[in-house]
Amino acid sequence: MILKCTSTLRTIEKKILDSIIGNGQYDNRIRPNGLRNITNENGEIEVIADGACEVEVNIFLRSISKISDLDMEYSVQITFREKWKDERLQYDDQKQTIKFLTLTEPEKIWKPDLFFSNEKEGHFHTIIMPNVLLRIYPNGEVLYSIRISLVLACPMDLKYYPLDKQTCSMRMASYGYTTDDLVFKWKDKEPVQMPLKLHLPRFSLQSHNTEYCNSITNTGEYSCLRVNLVFKREFSYYLIQIYIPCCMLVIVSWVSFWLDPHAIPARVSLGVTTLLTMATQISGINASLPPVSYTKAIDVWTGVCLTFVFGALLEFALVNYASRSDSHRAALTGIGTRRRWDAEGNAIEDTLSYAMGKLNQNEIHAQQPKSNFCKQWFNKFPSRSKRIDVISRIFFPLMFALFNLVYWTTYLFREEMEKW
Repeated sequence: MILKCTSTLRTIEKKILDSIIGNGQYDNRIRPNGLRNITNENGEIEVIADGACEVEVNIFLRSISKISDLDMEYSVQITFREKWKDERLQYDDQKQTIKFLTLTEPEKIWKPDLFFSNEKEGHFHTIIMPNVLLRIYPNGEVLYSIRISLVLACPMDLKYYPLDKQTCSMRMASYGYTTDDLVFKWKDKEPVQMPLKLHLPRFSLQSHNTEYCNSITNTGEYSCLRVNLVFKREFSYYLIQIYIPCCMLVIVSWVSFWLDPHAIPARVSLGVTTLLTMATQISGINASLPPVSYTKAIDVWTGVCLTFVFGALLEFALVNYASRSDSHRAALTGIGTRRRWDAEGNAIEDTLSYAMGKLNQNEIHAQQPKSNFCKQWFNKFPSRSKRIDVISRIFFPLMFALFNLVYWTTYLFREEMEKW
């Protein structure tokens, strides 16, 4: 009995489809009529079926697989749905027995000529069967749903990279029908749907909104819809891969301030190695970004870090010059150079440095019998090269800490500052 009823329903569905789209009764080249208001001679508003066809649109965002800074594009997979009314497709529901008809050949009826205006690449899904759904309801409403994968253009402003937010849009418009013939509108409830957990590489979807973006060209005004997706970049990845390594390289370059001024090979090797490593780090960062004409936040960070590393190398050149100047001054005063050695054969004192320190201290005490605490502490270091190293031990970390304070305050709290 159940099989017989089912067979009867399928037969009725076939007859209905044959009656509405069979035997050349339906012309898919002609768009359906829409309703529009006109004012008659008596000043009364009348509704006539000669207006633009209204198409209701909503999107289910299935996944976002890639957001590329270098190519300024992002890849999405969506389920795209359109709903419109075509009075030519109305039929008898057999006392609510038939809720809708499913059409397996969508090309037999008229469909809106919507296209994605910022699309770079796209394809339909046809495994195992084409992922297309088309339902026809008794009142003539048509639901068209299709799964699409798209690569969409997303112009990015990388001024605050990697502490930035990017707004990527998805624009949909009619290609051939003007607003007099076809109008797109968003579904009133949940025009854009999202999965509960949307996993993104290096980004998080902060918010989204829908709007209308009708465009006027030489051929007329065309209906347009737009979805704006606001992506916030996940900073933890860049903190581990860029900021902490750069900070460590800067700190390693300060080790030379604690080495003996006469350890020339060690200090030169340390300075050159950290400088080359920093340059390689910057080259790797820039390889993953487009060559833009403005300065990015990451450029400020890497540029200042490179300056500190280069400054540490220049500091050694100044120390070496001061050390040779001390030697020349000692030679003019007739003070020889020799070292004392401990039991293990290590040099523990430079007689020249000691003598120069005594000479400098005697000169200072002769000129200024009463000196302040800073000068007394400064005079404990016998040679000028040693004094330069001691000043650098304090100056470089202090300036780097000040830079960090200004940098993070500027970029982390920029939104609050812009509001003021």
